[in-house]
Amino acid sequence: MNNMQNNESHVLEAHQIHKSFQLEENQIDVLKNINLSVKPGEFVAIMGKSGSGKSTLLSLLAGLDHPSSGQIKLNGDDLTHMSEEQLALKRQSDIGFVFQSFHLIPTLSVRENIEFPLSIARQQDVGRVTELLTAVELTHRANSFPHQLSGGEKQRTAIARALVAMPQILFADEPTGNLDEKNADQVLQLLLNLQKAFNTALVVVTHDPGLAQLADRTITIIDGELV
Repeated sequence: MNNMQNNESHVLEAHQIHKSFQLEENQIDVLKNINLSVKPGEFVAIMGKSGSGKSTLLSLLAGLDHPSSGQIKLNGDDLTHMSEEQLALKRQSDIGFVFQSFHLIPTLSVRENIEFPLSIARQQDVGRVTELLTAVELTHRANSFPHQLSGGEKQRTAIARALVAMPQILFADEPTGNLDEKNADQVLQLLLNLQKAFNTALVVVTHDPGLAQLADRTITIIDGELV
């Protein structure tokens, strides 16, 4: 199935993406003939069983890895021919990523973790950080460290960090996978509220049909192919 939509502008476009790995004498095809587009502000859910290739696809779309062939464009810029340094700069300016396992820096406070992408880019926006601390309801935890936080608080910190540079698109890999049901619901609602408030495109990999039902569009991947 071709998931390209050619009649509207897109923040992200993937054309004929293929990803393979060499395992001894065998070539393993992880992704095959992927065509995908995402509009500004759109929420797209990617569903599939473990091993179907969905997390690999997310990494490619976010510029964390290179496809074996094909083309990925973000805001018209071709990610597939960028150097690692160019990709790093692109991720700083246009891409946010929320991981299942939070990936907070343990020696930094909540505020410092949220500020970190700005620090890397040698920018400062105290107002933006304060705004996000309020939005994720962590003002009272601003000076706490990750080991002092609950799972839900860690993921809320991670969401604020992913949005602090005002990215065009936010990627989330099973963002509620490590949370209990109550925290998962709270984090999910927060994520969707912020996504709409900032009009950020959102691409989420999930096993959760309930989360997928909230998306503007759901894509299923089976054995490395979109169906």
